[in-house]
Amino acid sequence: MKNSGSKFKIVKICISSLLIIILILCTIAAIRTWSLDANIGLQHAHWEKTENISVVIDPRMREELLAHFKEAVRIPTVSLSQTDINTTALLEFDKLLRKAFPTVFSSSLVQHELVANYSHLFRVRGSQPDLVPYILLAHIDVVPASESDGWEVPPFSAKEIDGFIYGRGTLDDKSPLMGILQALEYLLIKGYAPRRGFYIGFGHDEEVGGNQGAMNIVRLLKQRGVQLSFVLDEGLAVLDGIIAGLEGPAALIGISEKGQATVKLSVSVAPGHSSMPPRETSIGILAAAVKRLEDNPMPNLFGYGPEHDTFEQLAHKFKLPLKFILSNLWLFNPLLTRVLERKPDTNAFVRTTTAVTMFNAGVKVNVLPSLAEAYVNLRIHSAQSLQEVLDLIQATIGDQRVKMELINGFDPLPVSSADEKSFGFQIIKKTVLDRFPTVTVAPGICIGNTDSRHFKDLTDNIYRFSPSWFKPGDPQRFHGINERISKKTYEDMILFYVSLIQNCDMQKLPDAHSSVHEL
Repeated sequence: MKNSGSKFKIVKICISSLLIIILILCTIAAIRTWSLDANIGLQHAHWEKTENISVVIDPRMREELLAHFKEAVRIPTVSLSQTDINTTALLEFDKLLRKAFPTVFSSSLVQHELVANYSHLFRVRGSQPDLVPYILLAHIDVVPASESDGWEVPPFSAKEIDGFIYGRGTLDDKSPLMGILQALEYLLIKGYAPRRGFYIGFGHDEEVGGNQGAMNIVRLLKQRGVQLSFVLDEGLAVLDGIIAGLEGPAALIGISEKGQATVKLSVSVAPGHSSMPPRETSIGILAAAVKRLEDNPMPNLFGYGPEHDTFEQLAHKFKLPLKFILSNLWLFNPLLTRVLERKPDTNAFVRTTTAVTMFNAGVKVNVLPSLAEAYVNLRIHSAQSLQEVLDLIQATIGDQRVKMELINGFDPLPVSSADEKSFGFQIIKKTVLDRFPTVTVAPGICIGNTDSRHFKDLTDNIYRFSPSWFKPGDPQRFHGINERISKKTYEDMILFYVSLIQNCDMQKLPDAHSSVHEL
């Protein structure tokens, strides 16, 4: 009886201890749920006062800026491959820039040069050379588009429908490009002279790797000993109604890019007649290897890259129970991980993705093919390296008859800082909140690649954000059909860059402690 009583006491103590632990965990989780608002940051801090010039766009200016933008869209600056680029269109685009922005090209503050014949580099002199410059990037070229693909209008018509301008490049990437120069044009006309000098770089071959445009711009800057405070390029945007369950729009600023690789898998066997087939053909061997890759995806790495901070900093804008879960990823990380990997669009954020994009084999219906080839495109998660991914592919296939060849590839980009001491991130964030007060700002990761990746030797701070507003269905317009931008969004984009350029004249960020104190 004594032993059974002792056992009962031990069980009782264990249950009580477990309940206390659960209570403590629930209390901590509840406190975090109702107090966590990572978006506040430096919002309430004492920012350095600057005499910003106000730009008001009147009807005449609006008509002119839209006409120039439409003309830019109508020029088919298509890049098909590194050796097939529409250079005639690029020369025409050069003429348009000079015509549309005469003050930029004639100002004594601005030095302009052509790079690799078709790319553009602008240097805008600052009055305080001790302030480290930054660079704003965009690209001139676009991917191909044909009306036969299902466009509602000809893709290079810049036709206006219900307040939207349709055309290839309206989002990617001629609106930021024209918006940056239009903002600078307005500022120079009003007599603006920056304190912090800056650069503007427009590559002409981003869609095929940027090997001529962006890489040569970087080479020039390196030769001149230039180091940059930060880089801002295309990438993420303001998402309105895109993230399920999120209340209000969110501006995601990309702080990294996934790496990329193209791998060729091949199987070579002796050819033969189809009337006497072996147990396995080259196609069968390769198909089995591809099936193993699809059945065994790369490991789920949620929490090891910047995607963790994205969800945590958006948590306060979700309703319960999501708000409770996202505010306490330390507790619910495994649960969220499983949910995210169920859909292709969110699965892309949690792992290296594997996509078999080409499969070639066979020349005749009655001939056993001697060669079968498949191409696999991989987008590499921030927590993995290119070599780790290649090793995993080899191990997953597990068949020496399947040869693997790396066609091209690169590691994920370093993760840029997004804390309260990060000048570039905080200036971009402040400008977003100044222009769009209802927006929540958070760091994010780009699953595509941009020209900014070539600038990693010039700065540790590379950000990817365009002040475009994306509603449901808009992300699919990128490289898809019916790409478009609203006239209002384009106008807001210009005013965003007007504010950003002037905000960058601040010498330093406010003390991070001041925001905490005021809270």
